[in-house]
Amino acid sequence: MKRHGIQVLLLLIVLLLATACAAPVTAPASTGATDSAPAPADLLAQVQERGKLIVSTDPAYPPQSELVANVDPPADTKCTGDERPANQFTGFDIDTAAEIAKRLGVEVCFVTPDWTLITAGSWAGRWDLSIGSMTITPERMQNLYFTQPYYTTPAAFFVHETNTTFTQPADLSGRRIGVCTGCTYESFLDGTLSIPGETIDFVVTDAEIVGYDTDVPALEDLALGDGVRLDAVLTALPTGLGYIANGGPLKQLGEPVYFEYLAGAIDKSATTDTTAFRQAVTAAIQEMHADGTLLALSEQYYGADLVSAAAEFDLTLLDQ
Repeated sequence: MKRHGIQVLLLLIVLLLATACAAPVTAPASTGATDSAPAPADLLAQVQERGKLIVSTDPAYPPQSELVANVDPPADTKCTGDERPANQFTGFDIDTAAEIAKRLGVEVCFVTPDWTLITAGSWAGRWDLSIGSMTITPERMQNLYFTQPYYTTPAAFFVHETNTTFTQPADLSGRRIGVCTGCTYESFLDGTLSIPGETIDFVVTDAEIVGYDTDVPALEDLALGDGVRLDAVLTALPTGLGYIANGGPLKQLGEPVYFEYLAGAIDKSATTDTTAFRQAVTAAIQEMHADGTLLALSEQYYGADLVSAAAEFDLTLLDQ
């Protein structure tokens, strides 16, 4: 009985050891993101996890945004591929975007897709936010969410400095007018522009619209003079005045024809939840209004207060 009992005990020990060896090994819990780990479903969490905010903007739209030539990126930048760090740009939009990223605790990286791609939505995650002086319109609200506006700007007509034919914007009816394609200026000329909180008087009718990728090439064509290519350009007042300040042979025609609210934009078709991200960006812009950051930037780039009205914009008009 004793020997048999020892044999049974030994057999049980062997079976237990075999079972333990066959048991699956549980991997230790991950302490950080890996290539195989799923990305967070929330856009704000994604941005903070990667440590950078990817912002679309215009590379040739001074004083809002402009590429700076021959500047090396910082050694520690997180910007990769076609993304560019903030030190390779200058402008009001650039500094605004950089400050938003700072308040989110990340670096800003810029990309420069075509304007029509930005306003169309369906970004497929290629960038997180547009800070490119985009006017809030009902048409764009179909594809994009908008943040608290960060500034306002008047839209004005410009003609060649030698022109004596036109004395007021209404004189431009039926004339060749240059605008950036897909911008609110084009919508103004074709009579379809609508801006929440604004009443618009379409003082120019039947214009021959000439589209450009951005505003500066239109101003350059107008500067040729004598109506060679254009009779006028409709653009943001600061852009036209900035071109003149840099030696462009143009002049403003009459008073601004309408005012725009410019805001950050976020893709409505994003596959990740953008709710917390939109709230965080709007909160950052509101803080920048409250603490005077945006006013200081406006005075730096425009020599005027273009931000106070934007701080008072009624977000309930966006219905989002």
